[in-house]
Amino acid sequence: MDGAQPGTKTRSRSFDSPTEGGGADLGSDALRASATHCAKKEPAIIPPEEKLKHFEEQARMHEGSGEFDACIQDLVHCVALTRLVHGKEHLEVAQAHGRLAEAYLRLKGWGPQAQEHSARAREALPFCPVASCSAHTLQLLLHTHLTAGGAALLTHTLEEAQSSFLEAEQILGALRRRGGVSEEEEVKTQLRISAGLCRVYRGQNRPDKALNQCEKSLQLLRDCEKPEETCSVYRDMAAIEQGKGQLDRAMEHLSKAHAIAMSHIPEQLEGARVSHSLALVVSAAAERSASAAQYFEQSLAAYEASVGRQDPAFLAAQDDFCHFLLLSGQQERCVGIQQASLASKRSTFGDLSAEVADTLQLIASVEMSEGRMRQAYKTMAECLEVQSLLYGPQHKKTQATQQAVEMLARAPEVAEAPQKQSRRTTWQ
Repeated sequence: MDGAQPGTKTRSRSFDSPTEGGGADLGSDALRASATHCAKKEPAIIPPEEKLKHFEEQARMHEGSGEFDACIQDLVHCVALTRLVHGKEHLEVAQAHGRLAEAYLRLKGWGPQAQEHSARAREALPFCPVASCSAHTLQLLLHTHLTAGGAALLTHTLEEAQSSFLEAEQILGALRRRGGVSEEEEVKTQLRISAGLCRVYRGQNRPDKALNQCEKSLQLLRDCEKPEETCSVYRDMAAIEQGKGQLDRAMEHLSKAHAIAMSHIPEQLEGARVSHSLALVVSAAAERSASAAQYFEQSLAAYEASVGRQDPAFLAAQDDFCHFLLLSGQQERCVGIQQASLASKRSTFGDLSAEVADTLQLIASVEMSEGRMRQAYKTMAECLEVQSLLYGPQHKKTQATQQAVEMLARAPEVAEAPQKQSRRTTWQ
């Protein structure tokens, strides 16, 4: 299947039948205008080569304007037209499938569709050993394997991803020996391969091999002015070390990334991610320090500057900060931030979302721990309403919240409230 295509509008009739509308005479000018309009609409009269050029240009235009669904629809047309013009087995057909696969991966993040068209691209390429392939064929093979590797990561087929990235590395080496790739493009491609293999090895629970790929990336980045990429590699290394229980090593990598971020990209997204990661690692250390709060606040300021307060990344970092505040005994500040975040979460995730339900539950739990039972009952009941519609009444989360609501309902100040209201109504 070539992917879901956006809904198309029904084409309006170019002109009414002479038997309709009282058989009115359209006139020669109207007839000529209608005939011209139909000629423009009718694809059969346009040579397939021209249609192919048209859809290729249109795909570039739609991608540039952010209309990704329309871009993919254009590329689907390009695949069909390329096969019509060149036949089923041709380099141009392989290239068309490769472009479509890459668009599915990069623009939509659709792994299965990208895998399917990467496979079709390989099938359309002539079989030849890497050593005897032309430079153009090697380039096509390289991009096909890179796309296939990225798609396999999305579908969690790690062995296929590993095979694709290793094949891409071999092909890149062949292109380098022939002088068929620029130094800049070689570094860019090798970084992509190393990042992909790092994700593969992490998924396979092979941390040492994953760290080797990170070291390779750092070597490539050493002479490049790419602070964002360098910070990203250090963050990966920190996550791997943290997974091994090596918090000191994780903080060491993140401290290097933080120094780079603060000097080059303090208010950009990668800088926000670095400060966020460092805050999480520091807060997980044996003693919680003021530096964790400082890193959290630093990350929130950078997220706000780079993506805004309603972005999921900002809201996730804010939730992590609130959990840190809660564990640090700062319940009042935690609840204040969570209450203020509800409007943004409803706008970003929707009224019936896990994020809204979790926020309400956290607020109610703090209110309950502070002895404010009536307010906790109201907040928890609101959480229950969201969870019932979101998960269903039989879900374990909903049932746990239902029990909490019933328990709160038995609290004296909650149980007495309806009686007092009834007495006031009687007196009136």
